[in-house]
Amino acid sequence: MKLPHRLLSASVAVFLSLCGAIPPATAADSTPTRRPNLVMILIDDMGWGDFSCFGNQDAKTPHIDRLAAEGLRFEQFYVASPICSPSRVGLSTGQYPQRWRITSFLNNRAENTARGLAQWLDPQAPMLARMLHDAGYATGHFGKWHMGGQRDVDDAPPITAYGFDVSLTNFEGMGPKLLPLTLKPGDEKPERIWADAERLGQPVTWMPRSQITTGFADAALAFIDASARDKKPFFVNLWPDDVHSPFWPPVEQWRDGKRGLYHAVLESMDRQLGKLFDRIRSDPALRDNTLILVCSDNGPEVGAGSAGAFRGTKGMLYEGGVRSPLVVWGPGFTNANKSGTANRTSHFSTIDVAPTLLAIAGVAAPAGTAFDGVSMRETLLGRSAASRSRPLFFRRPPDRASFAGEEKLPDLAVRDGRWKLLCTYDGASLQLYDLAADPSEKNNLAAAQPAEAARLAAAAVAWHRSLPADHGATYRPRATKKKS
Repeated sequence: MKLPHRLLSASVAVFLSLCGAIPPATAADSTPTRRPNLVMILIDDMGWGDFSCFGNQDAKTPHIDRLAAEGLRFEQFYVASPICSPSRVGLSTGQYPQRWRITSFLNNRAENTARGLAQWLDPQAPMLARMLHDAGYATGHFGKWHMGGQRDVDDAPPITAYGFDVSLTNFEGMGPKLLPLTLKPGDEKPERIWADAERLGQPVTWMPRSQITTGFADAALAFIDASARDKKPFFVNLWPDDVHSPFWPPVEQWRDGKRGLYHAVLESMDRQLGKLFDRIRSDPALRDNTLILVCSDNGPEVGAGSAGAFRGTKGMLYEGGVRSPLVVWGPGFTNANKSGTANRTSHFSTIDVAPTLLAIAGVAAPAGTAFDGVSMRETLLGRSAASRSRPLFFRRPPDRASFAGEEKLPDLAVRDGRWKLLCTYDGASLQLYDLAADPSEKNNLAAAQPAEAARLAAAAVAWHRSLPADHGATYRPRATKKKS
């Protein structure tokens, strides 16, 4: 089932008219600038090894691969959490998401409370979008949000309360929405899913699940055109969720099995994103003044995507849960001598993205802003091989004490230089790995390197105790009724 082009165009037109067009440029910001346009693509539940440029032999992602061939790819890039909502908070704020009591995926109100989670991200958090907006950027969010406003949480702030001029999202955010119609081989007509989300925001456009990313990309392109008319640089979040289960590829590309369906939606997503990439690449006004970043929000779901050679999956603090592919494209900014190359040694994180993009844009954070991230400007642009100068800390989601067949998963982790340590909340059950020699985390060196293990355990525990309380040790899932 294909949505007629006129309906796609209509959905974009409705979105722009009802969300409110980008505010007109004022006298203070009407002069064109050479501040870079910024596009942040965050893919839901995709593994480190899922792009074909990162080794996938079973699916092809030619549009992402072309970005990598013309830009840079980073193999030691981390997310702030191995699960959705906190990962997105870390990217958006430049801070550890635990500071804002978002430590796992936001669910219904009762389940959020049971796990010690906030119901939504506090709008006073230091948002990258707001800082860019206040410096004269047009800001738009298109795609999954999942930082407040889902299920029965119907009083969360709209996405525009976080520094965005306009937004278009799915069922997990407040504001105008694209909601999915699903169709599989043999179905006579499509079905609506997440239909209850209609009450969470207006307007709502229904379209085939397999074309939702096209809808978001079309809205982003219309936003980019409006930004150009207003002579403003733009910051765009495009956050697709195609590769988050359940998987709904186009009917004609349906495949057997969970992994087959996953690869079908991965390839379909790549094609749909290609429309945006091709437009930016072919427009002289955009090509040399736009920076595109592409990464995942956490590791892959079990049985779907691939973490490559790394141990662990979504929900775990092992590398497979927190290491993400990163592709950076921007011929007007990146080191041309590094184009098409892989940086295999520099480690940094999504919490570094906010200070890094601010540095590239020449925008100062408000006085008193305390990022946990650091600017990695020179590394991101291919001009340095430096890693971040501070240790990276992680805390497991409170509902992931055991997961995907793994019992007694570590509570905390820290990456410092070549070393990575995992431990319990009290600094016991130490696992120490030399990632330079053992990236798959197979050889525990805690007994052989007791001083290093003790140092890192003390640092991890001190970090953990500096944050709002975690409910991981006390959380127990509510019993579900057995089906009769």
